[in-house]
Amino acid sequence: MRVREIKIEDAESLIYLIKEVEASSQFMMMDAGERKTTADQMKKQIQRMKETANSTIIVAEEDERLTGYLFAIGGSVNRTKHSAYIAVGISEHHRGKGIGNALFLKAEEWALNHGILRLELTAVTQNEAGVALYKKRGFEIEGTKRKSLHINGEFFEEYYMSKLL
Repeated sequence: MRVREIKIEDAESLIYLIKEVEASSQFMMMDAGERKTTADQMKKQIQRMKETANSTIIVAEEDERLTGYLFAIGGSVNRTKHSAYIAVGISEHHRGKGIGNALFLKAEEWALNHGILRLELTAVTQNEAGVALYKKRGFEIEGTKRKSLHINGEFFEEYYMSKLL
């Protein structure tokens, strides 16, 4: 497994992976098939993030196929530039194999080299595997977002979690 920052030419593979993750996980922000992002749109998003000092996308790959991703989206105003919001996804067939841990290790290294002092994310409270990974990586629960997501006719709460570097 190789973990690295995204390249523009990864755009099509990344869109495919994101859609695969959304189709196989009940805890993502979007429903399966809801995302309409094209490869060209993703290329532009990757380029914008590369031009922003406090944002990046980190990917895991195996046999030249993307297996996981971690978006770190930095704050856009002076008072939040030290902080990055994390969104992570791992291919269903590669979960439980250390990819999440490797993505977070690389993200933390990147963050420290780019003046990021706070990482934050949200996790559906029932996402036991995700919450366990985040706690393992040193994230702490700061609060609970009530009725945060509406999934298949049911409301779910999310933990608001952070890690100070």
